[in-house]
Amino acid sequence: MSVTEIIEQVKALSLVERDKLFAELQALQNAVPTDEPERVEPEEHWGQSLNRLLDEIGPIEMKYPEIEDPVEWVKHLRAEERRHRLGEWSEDV
Repeated sequence: MSVTEIIEQVKALSLVERDKLFAELQALQNAVPTDEPERVEPEEHWGQSLNRLLDEIGPIEMKYPEIEDPVEWVKHLRAEERRHRLGEWSEDV
């Protein structure tokens, strides 16, 4: 039976019968799970949650904040790590 045939049969029903049919179709629609995923609204934007997390963490202690040039800062940290890693042997290298 096609949808067109069903609609023709529905047109022949009385208003009370159509209302009953409509209620049953709605109940059927609500009872059958659809393949369409539910739209879940995110609780908050990821940027907002990141800002909140950074506020919770508080300020970060930087090593050598007096060095303003980032390249020099990295060079200084690498030299310090190298001295720490090699210890007394760094003079022989």
